[in-house]
Amino acid sequence: MSSFDPTMMPIHSIADEVAIENTDLTAAKLRARFQQSIEWRPELNFEFSMNRSGIFRPAAVLIPIVVREHGLQVLLTQRAAHLHHHAGQISFPGGRVDQKDQSFLHTALREAEEEIGLSANQVEILGELPEYRTGTGFSVTPIVGLVRPPISLRSDPFEVAAIFEVPLNFLMNPANHQRREVELPPSFGAEPGTKRQFYAMPYEDYFIWGATAGMLRNLFHFLRVSAAD
Repeated sequence: MSSFDPTMMPIHSIADEVAIENTDLTAAKLRARFQQSIEWRPELNFEFSMNRSGIFRPAAVLIPIVVREHGLQVLLTQRAAHLHHHAGQISFPGGRVDQKDQSFLHTALREAEEEIGLSANQVEILGELPEYRTGTGFSVTPIVGLVRPPISLRSDPFEVAAIFEVPLNFLMNPANHQRREVELPPSFGAEPGTKRQFYAMPYEDYFIWGATAGMLRNLFHFLRVSAAD
Protein backbone atom coordinates (compact mmCIF):
# COMPACT_ATOMS: atom_id res chain seq x y z
CA MET A 1 0.00 0.00 0.00
CA SER A 2 1.36 3.41 -0.99
CA SER A 3 1.67 6.13 1.66
CA PHE A 4 1.96 8.88 -0.95
CA ASP A 5 -0.22 10.03 -3.84
CA PRO A 6 1.61 9.05 -7.06
CA THR A 7 -0.63 11.28 -9.17
CA MET A 8 0.78 14.33 -7.37
CA MET A 9 4.43 13.45 -7.88
CA PRO A 10 6.26 15.66 -10.41
CA ILE A 11 7.25 14.38 -13.83
CA HIS A 12 11.02 13.95 -13.89
CA SER A 13 11.31 13.02 -17.58
CA ILE A 14 9.64 11.21 -20.48
CA ALA A 15 11.09 8.07 -22.04
CA ASP A 16 12.67 8.83 -25.40
CA GLU A 17 12.81 5.55 -27.33
CA VAL A 18 11.06 5.20 -30.68
CA ALA A 19 7.48 3.95 -30.49
CA ILE A 20 6.69 0.48 -31.80
CA GLU A 21 4.89 0.80 -35.14
CA ASN A 22 1.27 -0.27 -35.38
CA THR A 23 2.25 -2.78 -38.08
CA ASP A 24 4.31 -4.60 -35.44
CA LEU A 25 1.45 -4.64 -32.94
CA THR A 26 -0.66 -7.40 -34.41
CA ALA A 27 -1.62 -10.81 -33.08
CA ALA A 28 0.60 -12.49 -35.66
CA LYS A 29 3.64 -10.32 -34.84
CA LEU A 30 3.24 -10.85 -31.09
CA ARG A 31 2.85 -14.58 -31.59
CA ALA A 32 5.99 -14.67 -33.71
CA ARG A 33 7.97 -12.62 -31.19
CA PHE A 34 7.24 -15.02 -28.35
CA GLN A 35 8.38 -17.90 -30.55
CA GLN A 36 11.75 -16.24 -31.10
CA SER A 37 14.77 -16.59 -28.89
CA ILE A 38 16.34 -13.12 -28.91
CA GLU A 39 18.50 -11.83 -26.11
CA TRP A 40 17.03 -8.81 -24.36
CA ARG A 41 17.24 -7.22 -20.94
CA PRO A 42 14.29 -6.09 -18.81
CA GLU A 43 14.64 -2.54 -17.56
CA LEU A 44 12.77 -3.12 -14.32
CA ASN A 45 12.39 -6.19 -12.17
CA PHE A 46 12.00 -4.80 -8.68
CA GLU A 47 10.70 -1.83 -6.70
CA PHE A 48 12.09 -0.16 -3.61
CA SER A 49 10.95 -2.62 -1.00
CA MET A 50 9.03 -2.10 2.20
CA ASN A 51 9.56 -5.82 2.73
CA ARG A 52 12.44 -6.07 5.21
CA SER A 53 12.23 -9.86 5.53
CA GLY A 54 13.70 -10.44 2.08
CA ILE A 55 11.05 -13.08 1.45
CA PHE A 56 8.92 -12.65 -1.66
CA ARG A 57 5.65 -14.50 -2.04
CA PRO A 58 5.13 -16.00 -5.52
CA ALA A 59 2.33 -14.54 -7.59
CA ALA A 60 1.29 -14.35 -11.23
CA VAL A 61 -0.75 -12.01 -13.40
CA LEU A 62 -2.29 -12.35 -16.82
CA ILE A 63 -1.57 -9.61 -19.36
CA PRO A 64 -4.67 -10.10 -21.54
CA ILE A 65 -4.38 -8.53 -25.00
CA VAL A 66 -7.77 -8.35 -26.68
CA VAL A 67 -7.80 -8.76 -30.46
CA ARG A 68 -10.21 -6.04 -31.62
CA GLU A 69 -10.90 -5.10 -35.24
CA HIS A 70 -9.57 -1.58 -34.60
CA GLY A 71 -6.38 -2.85 -32.96
CA LEU A 72 -5.03 -4.73 -29.97
CA GLN A 73 -6.22 -3.64 -26.53
CA VAL A 74 -4.76 -4.40 -23.11
CA LEU A 75 -7.35 -5.46 -20.54
CA LEU A 76 -6.79 -3.90 -17.11
CA THR A 77 -8.62 -3.65 -13.81
CA GLN A 78 -8.91 -1.12 -11.04
CA ARG A 79 -8.57 -2.81 -7.67
CA ALA A 80 -11.19 -2.25 -5.00
CA ALA A 81 -10.38 0.59 -2.59
CA HIS A 82 -10.58 -1.53 0.58
CA LEU A 83 -7.96 -4.12 -0.35
CA HIS A 84 -4.87 -4.45 1.84
CA HIS A 85 -2.35 -4.55 -1.02
CA HIS A 86 -2.36 -2.00 -3.89
CA ALA A 87 -5.84 -0.70 -3.04
CA GLY A 88 -7.44 1.32 -5.83
CA GLN A 89 -4.50 0.79 -8.16
CA ILE A 90 -4.60 -0.26 -11.80
CA SER A 91 -3.50 -3.84 -12.22
CA PHE A 92 -3.65 -6.94 -14.36
CA PRO A 93 -5.91 -9.77 -13.20
CA GLY A 94 -3.85 -12.03 -10.97
CA GLY A 95 -2.75 -12.79 -7.45
CA ARG A 96 -0.67 -14.97 -5.19
CA VAL A 97 0.07 -18.60 -6.00
CA ASP A 98 -2.28 -21.02 -4.28
CA GLN A 99 -1.02 -24.34 -2.95
CA LYS A 100 -3.27 -26.15 -5.42
CA ASP A 101 -1.89 -24.22 -8.43
CA GLN A 102 0.25 -26.34 -10.71
CA SER A 103 2.16 -23.44 -12.29
CA PHE A 104 2.30 -19.66 -12.66
CA LEU A 105 0.14 -20.10 -15.76
CA HIS A 106 -2.48 -21.90 -13.71
CA THR A 107 -2.43 -19.10 -11.12
CA ALA A 108 -2.83 -16.35 -13.73
CA LEU A 109 -5.71 -18.08 -15.50
CA ARG A 110 -7.46 -19.03 -12.27
CA GLU A 111 -7.26 -15.49 -10.92
CA ALA A 112 -8.46 -14.01 -14.23
CA GLU A 113 -11.54 -16.20 -14.13
CA GLU A 114 -12.22 -15.42 -10.48
CA GLU A 115 -11.66 -11.66 -10.76
CA ILE A 116 -13.16 -10.77 -14.14
CA GLY A 117 -14.88 -13.92 -15.42
CA LEU A 118 -12.39 -14.52 -18.23
CA SER A 119 -12.45 -18.21 -19.08
CA ALA A 120 -9.15 -19.98 -19.71
CA ASN A 121 -10.42 -21.40 -22.99
CA GLN A 122 -10.72 -17.85 -24.34
CA VAL A 123 -7.01 -17.15 -23.84
CA GLU A 124 -4.24 -18.08 -26.27
CA ILE A 125 -1.08 -18.13 -24.18
CA LEU A 126 1.91 -16.51 -25.88
CA GLY A 127 4.52 -16.76 -23.13
CA GLU A 128 5.80 -15.08 -20.02
CA LEU A 129 7.97 -12.13 -19.05
CA PRO A 130 10.64 -12.06 -16.33
CA GLU A 131 9.50 -11.95 -12.73
CA TYR A 132 8.83 -8.55 -11.19
CA ARG A 133 9.36 -8.00 -7.46
CA THR A 134 7.01 -5.54 -5.83
CA GLY A 135 7.69 -3.32 -2.85
CA THR A 136 4.97 -5.15 -0.95
CA GLY A 137 6.82 -8.45 -1.08
CA PHE A 138 5.48 -10.31 -4.11
CA SER A 139 7.49 -11.94 -6.88
CA VAL A 140 5.14 -11.65 -9.85
CA THR A 141 5.40 -13.67 -13.05
CA PRO A 142 3.53 -11.96 -15.94
CA ILE A 143 1.81 -14.33 -18.41
CA VAL A 144 0.93 -12.78 -21.78
CA GLY A 145 -2.05 -14.03 -23.75
CA LEU A 146 -4.32 -13.10 -26.64
CA VAL A 147 -8.07 -12.88 -26.06
CA ARG A 148 -10.48 -13.04 -28.99
CA PRO A 149 -13.96 -11.54 -28.72
CA PRO A 150 -16.73 -12.00 -28.06
CA ILE A 151 -16.05 -11.95 -24.35
CA SER A 152 -18.49 -11.43 -21.53
CA LEU A 153 -16.76 -10.24 -18.41
CA ARG A 154 -18.05 -9.91 -14.86
CA SER A 155 -16.05 -8.41 -12.03
CA ASP A 156 -15.74 -9.76 -8.52
CA PRO A 157 -16.95 -6.65 -6.64
CA PHE A 158 -14.87 -7.56 -3.58
CA GLU A 159 -11.63 -7.31 -5.56
CA VAL A 160 -12.34 -5.32 -8.73
CA ALA A 161 -13.87 -1.86 -8.99
CA ALA A 162 -13.61 -1.51 -12.78
CA ILE A 163 -12.57 -3.36 -15.95
CA PHE A 164 -11.34 -1.36 -18.94
CA GLU A 165 -9.17 -1.53 -22.06
CA VAL A 166 -6.24 0.57 -23.21
CA PRO A 167 -4.90 0.53 -26.79
CA LEU A 168 -1.66 -1.44 -26.96
CA ASN A 169 -0.16 1.19 -29.28
CA PHE A 170 -0.68 3.80 -26.54
CA LEU A 171 1.14 1.67 -23.98
CA MET A 172 3.94 0.78 -26.40
CA ASN A 173 4.67 4.43 -27.17
CA PRO A 174 7.41 5.81 -24.87
CA ALA A 175 5.96 9.30 -25.29
CA ASN A 176 3.34 8.06 -22.82
CA HIS A 177 5.91 6.66 -20.36
CA GLN A 178 6.41 9.27 -17.68
CA ARG A 179 9.18 9.00 -15.12
CA ARG A 180 7.94 10.54 -11.89
CA GLU A 181 9.99 11.18 -8.79
CA VAL A 182 9.13 10.82 -5.13
CA GLU A 183 10.98 11.47 -1.91
CA LEU A 184 10.32 8.33 0.06
CA PRO A 185 8.39 8.81 3.29
CA PRO A 186 9.77 7.50 6.62
CA SER A 187 7.33 4.59 6.48
CA PHE A 188 9.41 3.12 3.63
CA GLY A 189 12.41 2.78 5.91
CA ALA A 190 14.57 5.04 3.74
CA GLU A 191 17.10 7.64 4.79
CA PRO A 192 15.72 11.21 4.81
CA GLY A 193 15.94 12.78 1.36
CA THR A 194 16.05 9.44 -0.48
CA LYS A 195 14.38 9.79 -3.86
CA ARG A 196 13.15 7.14 -6.25
CA GLN A 197 11.66 7.27 -9.72
CA PHE A 198 8.75 5.23 -11.00
CA TYR A 199 6.95 4.92 -14.31
CA ALA A 200 3.44 6.20 -14.88
CA MET A 201 1.26 5.88 -17.97
CA PRO A 202 -1.87 7.99 -17.37
CA TYR A 203 -4.72 7.08 -19.71
CA GLU A 204 -8.00 9.02 -19.65
CA ASP A 205 -9.25 8.80 -16.04
CA TYR A 206 -6.91 5.95 -15.11
CA PHE A 207 -3.44 6.37 -13.58
CA ILE A 208 -1.34 3.34 -14.49
CA TRP A 209 1.82 3.19 -12.40
CA GLY A 210 3.97 1.02 -10.13
CA ALA A 211 4.30 -2.68 -10.88
CA THR A 212 1.75 -2.56 -13.70
CA ALA A 213 3.62 0.22 -15.50
CA GLY A 214 6.91 -1.58 -14.81
CA MET A 215 5.69 -4.80 -16.42
CA LEU A 216 4.30 -2.87 -19.40
CA ARG A 217 7.66 -1.14 -19.74
CA ASN A 218 9.33 -4.56 -19.88
CA LEU A 219 6.79 -5.73 -22.48
CA PHE A 220 7.79 -2.69 -24.56
CA HIS A 221 11.47 -3.65 -24.38
CA PHE A 222 10.66 -7.27 -25.22
CA LEU A 223 8.62 -6.34 -28.30
CA ARG A 224 10.89 -3.60 -29.61
CA VAL A 225 13.83 -6.00 -29.93
CA SER A 226 11.95 -7.88 -32.65
CA ALA A 227 10.53 -4.69 -34.16
CA ALA A 228 14.05 -3.31 -34.61
CA ASP A 229 15.27 -6.40 -36.53
